[in-house]
Amino acid sequence: MAEATATASRKVKFIVTRQDSADGKSYTEEFEVPYRPNMNVISALMEIQRNPVNASGKTTTPVCWESNCLEEVCGACSMVINGKPRQACSALVDKLEQPIRIAPMSTFPVVRDLVINRERMFSALKKVKAWIPIDGTYDLGPGPRMAEAKRQWAYELSKCMTCGVCLESCPNVNDKTDFIGPAAVSQVRLFNAHPTGEMNAHERLEALMEDGGIEGCGNSQNCVRSCPKGIPLTTSIAAMNLDTTKHLFKKWLGM
Repeated sequence: MAEATATASRKVKFIVTRQDSADGKSYTEEFEVPYRPNMNVISALMEIQRNPVNASGKTTTPVCWESNCLEEVCGACSMVINGKPRQACSALVDKLEQPIRIAPMSTFPVVRDLVINRERMFSALKKVKAWIPIDGTYDLGPGPRMAEAKRQWAYELSKCMTCGVCLESCPNVNDKTDFIGPAAVSQVRLFNAHPTGEMNAHERLEALMEDGGIEGCGNSQNCVRSCPKGIPLTTSIAAMNLDTTKHLFKKWLGM
């Protein structure tokens, strides 16, 4: 009974970096949320949304954030938690040092509070044509089969959920560079490996060879350490370095 009473009265302190508008100044606000066993950061933010009162007892605006699946699949709830970019849905309060500090990812423009604009990441995917060029106007029947060995590692690359964590952790992705980031490079490897997608492989390699392409990688390897899906990003970058080099020599030789 005493343990249940102690748990019921326990509070978890959050320090949230907020921003009222895209062009506003950032500030921090503290909140105290009633503790529940096995709660994650999203559930704490939901509690703040239900009862937007800060630690000083002042009623404030609810904190804005993005989330969807709550199963670490959609990538929407990316934010910086205790200095580390990660998914809020899988960040368990019991495993975090307190007070828990939450901030938006700094690589992307802030829309409001923890909501960010990922346009930089999606523009990079457009630049490298990260799709299979099938218009879907008529049934093409079953597509070509991939070799099992290739399919297995391609599946690992397909787990990318465009969460942006790899861009946030990469020191070469910032407002002073136009580096497209590790996610787009890895997607080039994925779609170039596809039996249909390989028809446009040279276009994707050309995109990687442009300014802001693969030459912007400094090999810090932060991306592969931070990726929530464990995607072998540095392996993809190394493979694309090799492929772009081969492509360049073929161009020189007129092949």
